[in-house]
Amino acid sequence: MFISEIEVEVRYADTDAMQVVYHGQYVIWFEIGRTRLIKDLGFNYADMEKKGFVSPVVDIRLSYKQPFRYGETATVRTWIEANSGIRTTYGYEIVNEKGDVCVLGSSVHTIVNKDTFRPVKFKKEFPKWYHVYEQKKKPV
Repeated sequence: MFISEIEVEVRYADTDAMQVVYHGQYVIWFEIGRTRLIKDLGFNYADMEKKGFVSPVVDIRLSYKQPFRYGETATVRTWIEANSGIRTTYGYEIVNEKGDVCVLGSSVHTIVNKDTFRPVKFKKEFPKWYHVYEQKKKPV
């Protein structure tokens, strides 16, 4: 299983009135992690869009363990939890500088035609990408 990592500096703008990272910010961090994973595996999401496809989120889950505060550094770890060829589930773990797990989560994506929003088969439209995901995903 391949795990991608990227650091994110907690900005003041990421926090709420209590100086704790606003809960919606974690979804953005998931996106940063997912984009890094795709790039680390040799692909580019923008290339998918150029071919007329997008990959919307169909489900997202977050579990908060500890807060992040302004000035801290978060490490977003991302992996492919599952890949059915229709839907891909990404797993996330966000840890603090001490290595403590602060957030766990997952997001489920499908690939659709940008114009019709009808689902397409990942394996058919992006066979190389699909094959790499199959090799790098979490073992069953």
